[in-house]
Amino acid sequence: MTTGLLHGASPVVGVTRRPRSPRWVPGLTAGGGVLSVLAGLFVVGFVLAGLAAGDVDWRILLSTSTWDAPNDAYGVTAMLWGTAVVSVIALCLAVPVGWAAATALHEQLPPRLARPLRSGVELLAAVPSIVYGLVGIAVVRPFVSTVGNVPGGDSLLAAGLVLAVMVLPTIVAVSVDALAAVPDSAREAAAALGLTRREVIRSAVLPLAGPGMRAAVLLGLARALGETIAVFLVIGRADGRLPDPASALSSLLSPGQTLTTKLGGPEPVLAGAVGSHRAALSAVALLLLLCVGGATLASSRRSGARPARRTPYAGRFRLAHDRTATALRTAAVVLPLLLLAGIAVLAITRGSAALSPSFWLEDAVGASGGGVRGQILGTTLLVIAAGIVTLPLGLGLGLLIGEYAGPRTRRVLHTATLTLGGVPTIVLGLAGYAFFSTALGWGKSWLAGALLLAVVATPVVALTTAARLDQLASVHREAALALGLTRSQLVRAVLLPHARPALLTGLLLGLARAAGETAPLLFTATVFAGATALPLGVVQAPVQSLPTHVFALAQDAADPAALAAAWGAGVVLVVLAGLLLLAAVPARRRMTATA
Repeated sequence: MTTGLLHGASPVVGVTRRPRSPRWVPGLTAGGGVLSVLAGLFVVGFVLAGLAAGDVDWRILLSTSTWDAPNDAYGVTAMLWGTAVVSVIALCLAVPVGWAAATALHEQLPPRLARPLRSGVELLAAVPSIVYGLVGIAVVRPFVSTVGNVPGGDSLLAAGLVLAVMVLPTIVAVSVDALAAVPDSAREAAAALGLTRREVIRSAVLPLAGPGMRAAVLLGLARALGETIAVFLVIGRADGRLPDPASALSSLLSPGQTLTTKLGGPEPVLAGAVGSHRAALSAVALLLLLCVGGATLASSRRSGARPARRTPYAGRFRLAHDRTATALRTAAVVLPLLLLAGIAVLAITRGSAALSPSFWLEDAVGASGGGVRGQILGTTLLVIAAGIVTLPLGLGLGLLIGEYAGPRTRRVLHTATLTLGGVPTIVLGLAGYAFFSTALGWGKSWLAGALLLAVVATPVVALTTAARLDQLASVHREAALALGLTRSQLVRAVLLPHARPALLTGLLLGLARAAGETAPLLFTATVFAGATALPLGVVQAPVQSLPTHVFALAQDAADPAALAAAWGAGVVLVVLAGLLLLAAVPARRRMTATA
């Protein structure tokens, strides 16, 4: 038997060198699973502890819209309305464009053109949410103000428009994967019947890809439900705005509130130890978790494909319909690319300060002067520390899902990891504030922020690693076991070399997302000013960071100097996140070639 399949085996036929059994593999796998479960329990425990702090009248909470904390009146129907409205607006705009763009990328365009175009569309996902908030302030709010005659432009419509752009890359990416899973034989059989390309897609491809494409919509919905910062800056945060049915459409042009923006305001921290107030806010967090978790769980279910549609009859306008559908789908690809280009031009023109080296190398001065040196150092420290924690946790959890768990346990772990990745970061930040800052007495601590960012990034690493292990042909495992390798030796000699490209890619993608997170850091790790460039300890050791710096400046949108400084810091943040994403592409290509 040729042993060149196995790393660590002798290249001489018939002579094998049995690799040493790595003792760290079982511990790493168990640790990744246990700590990930603890992270989920950490969030759920925070919510349940808050509910136990006071009495919640669920009937009143779910049937009234008045939120008046001084008078102990708590109703969330207006927030539920706002959450539903902005999510529906976002999906109504993003779903047709996303599905059409995905179909064009996989079914119409040649691969040499589709690959760079898909990368361009997915770069929208690399834009931090706080930068989308700046785009909402600079473009969307003035647009709504002009078109709808809304003073200031803060409205549910503005929030829905911003969210539509944010969820678009998720829908495109997952839908392309669903289309790629359709076997070529289905296309070939339909084409052999004389169907045009549009008819092949409609009759043979979409029915089979439908479950995955619908899952893309649900994942986009989970993203929309859990978004805080961008919505916070453009929705107006007005409590109690529940319209009657006759004015439902006109209410879209009015300020509102969502579940996430209520949790993102000052109330949760100020109400940390107050009984009924904290319980009501915890009830809001629980409702948000249920909404996001429900959408995430629904997206992970594998429903059967719909039956293929009846072959269309020949008609005079078949070719014309085919050309029209092709043109519309191509336009759907161009639209997100234009949005990306527009955001880039807007960021460069508004954040021209970032083009100066001094802006990167000088510390901030006053409210909006100077540069962002301290914020860059703080963000770098948080990302590096989060990466050190994420790498072993993500690898261990990925091995547990992809190799060690049985089929039923694997499905449970996969769903739980997917749900953990969908936990709104505002809830994660509040849980971190309650545990690290209050219970442990850390106050503002860079380590607390890094640990929360690790929770954000770990599901990405684990799921990409598990998916890579799924692609390994069973013959490699069988050959390794036939040579007498133990499970731990199999992991070291075969699985880890195979999983390295996905591990590195998942780590860079997870850290790119974590680098742009604002909500987990607001309550636990950062201050606007007054922190040293690098902390000297853990307790009462805050840092400055780019996301929270931009968020603080963006709230003073009436001050041109503050807004210009926010755009400059936003450009720096996009560059740092973009570098992590760009590093993932050549790194994965090289490691795949050597795996």
